[in-house]
Amino acid sequence: MKISTKGRYGLTIMIELAKKYGDRPISLRSIAKANNLSEHYLEQLVTPLRNAGLVKSIRGAYGGYVLADHPAKITAGDVIRVLEGPISPVEELDEEEPAKRELWIRVRDAVEEVLDSTTLEDLAKYSEGDDGAYMFYI
Repeated sequence: MKISTKGRYGLTIMIELAKKYGDRPISLRSIAKANNLSEHYLEQLVTPLRNAGLVKSIRGAYGGYVLADHPAKITAGDVIRVLEGPISPVEELDEEEPAKRELWIRVRDAVEEVLDSTTLEDLAKYSEGDDGAYMFYI
């Protein structure tokens, strides 16, 4: 399984919104500029996130986007599933030998566990080199 730029940039949007949770709405332009990304591409990614109820759009001169819920209640898995689809390292598990099928299921479950136990709050608070930084285990 490989996470595409859709999932990576979608997480970037969500982490930036989590960092500013409770403040005013954030424009995609400011997120794009801060992360050296294409604003047009971020616009394409925010639509499915909004449709899934993960973000809300605010219209007007001071509009932009906000998280639809507290960052501790939205996981990386929620974001990845919306943008990438189901988490599966191998297609058609039914046709695999039993031992390999069990291996792929365990790999899938481990990846899901990491994604589903990592919240946007965790990611927003993470800072490189911090002794108490959040650890990612697979």
